Amino acid sequence: MTYAKDAAPPFYHGTRADLSVGDLLAPGFGSNYQAQKLSWIYFSGTLDAAIWGCELAKGPDDCERIYIVEPTGAFEDDRNLTDKKFPGNPTAAYRSREPLRIVGEVESWEPHPPERLKEMKDFLARLEAEGDMKIID
Repeated sequence: MTYAKDAAPPFYHGTRADLSVGDLLAPGFGSNYQAQKLSWIYFSGTLDAAIWGCELAKGPDDCERIYIVEPTGAFEDDRNLTDKKFPGNPTAAYRSREPLRIVGEVESWEPHPPERLKEMKDFLARLEAEGDMKIID
């Protein structure tokens, strides 16, 4: 299995999808943030990035989930963040064309403060309005 440079488990995927241990998260669906179908599945090596993932994902407010995932194949640094928005890969953001297997769920986590979450949602809405919400797929 090929790993991105310096990648080490555990890995997380934040979403609003209600899934179970053993289920596979696969590419080919819309992203958490927009309808664009993606040929990659995205995940992170940091819990904070996964918290942002589930908090910012579209879907029911009462269905925020953070899954502990295991890549089933090769993966690479997420080119949307690595060296584009942040030098290196401080968010430990990755992507794979192979499914991720759910091996657990983070049952308890601390959400971002409401004012910080609103700032981020407002920022993303501004990017979308300006047509700058492109995902490098």
